[in-house]
This record gives sequence, structure tokens and C-alpha cells, in this order.
Amino acid sequence: MDLAYRSSLLRRIRAVHSLYDNACATMSVEQVNCVSHPRALPIAFSLVHHALIEDAALVFIGGPAPQFDERLAAKIGVAISNSGKELTVGEMMGQRIEDLDEFRTFLSLVYTATEDYVAGVDPVSLSEIVVRPPFGPTLENTFSARVAGAAGLSRSDAIECWVYQHALRHLGEIEHARSLVGLGGLTS
Repeated sequence: MDLAYRSSLLRRIRAVHSLYDNACATMSVEQVNCVSHPRALPIAFSLVHHALIEDAALVFIGGPAPQFDERLAAKIGVAISNSGKELTVGEMMGQRIEDLDEFRTFLSLVYTATEDYVAGVDPVSLSEIVVRPPFGPTLENTFSARVAGAAGLSRSDAIECWVYQHALRHLGEIEHARSLVGLGGLTS
């Protein structure tokens, strides 16, 4: 791995972060919490899930400890103080955000931590294996398990999967959900 790859990865992460910032800046708390269909998760789920997964993933790849705690949960006013990774859709239907400005402040903290970590990570360390098989129930049916090589998941693959790809996946959900609450997409 080299500096050009790290630079490319950082630019992609910054780009997806900017799209989340734009999404949050152009939605009301009512739109974020809207349930447009009885089985359609609110935008709040995708926002909170994405942020908490990214926040928690950094420590597993050699980055800083998570920033989210019960104090932040109370400030943001999340209905469910959990990423929802191991909860059912039915349980996560109740996810809400009371204070979108506080949530955006939290997003900024997470994004700064991620971007600072990626900007400073030694490019040589990106090929190091950070998760070895067998992956266990938490990872065995994930996208990252499909990306992993025979030796396991490298640091670069973990960043790509747990930060970049995961953010893109949920951004797509958010863009679709925005159309259901009368808003447009985020890119042309």
C-alpha cells in the first residue's frame, strides 16, 4: 500500500461524509423521524446506525476509542441507544432523533476522528490483517467477510468495508427515504 492509495481512500471518505452533512443540513427532524410505510425504517435509523458503526469500528482497526456514550445519547435524544446491528427491524422502527443539531455535532466528531486516523495511518500497516477467520456470528454473514482474503480482513479492507462502503450503503437508503418525505437526492 502506498500514499496514493491512502490519499484516495481519504478523499472518498471525506466525500461520503460531506454527503451526510448535506443530507442532515437539508432535512427537518420531522423528516428524519418520519415513517413513510409501516415496514420502512425512518431516516433516523440509517443516520444513527451509520454513525455508531463508524464510531465503533475505528478502535478495531487501530484508531481511537468510540466517542458515543449515554451522555451523548441523551443530548441527541436517540430513542434507541444502539446501532441496531443485532436488533430486529421491528425493534429499530422506533429509532428517533430529537435534536438534529446535536446529532450533527456528534457526526462531526466521528468524521473528524475517522479522517484524522486515515490521514495519519502508516500506509504499510494498511495490508496488516486486523480480523482473522473464523469470523464468528457478528461478522460471518457480512459484506466484510465476503471481502476478506484467506488470511482474514486487512486494515485497508476493514476501512473500506466498515467506513466507506457502509456509509455508501446507508446513504442510498437515506436518498431513497428523502424522496418519500418530499426531498431530492444529494448528487446529480
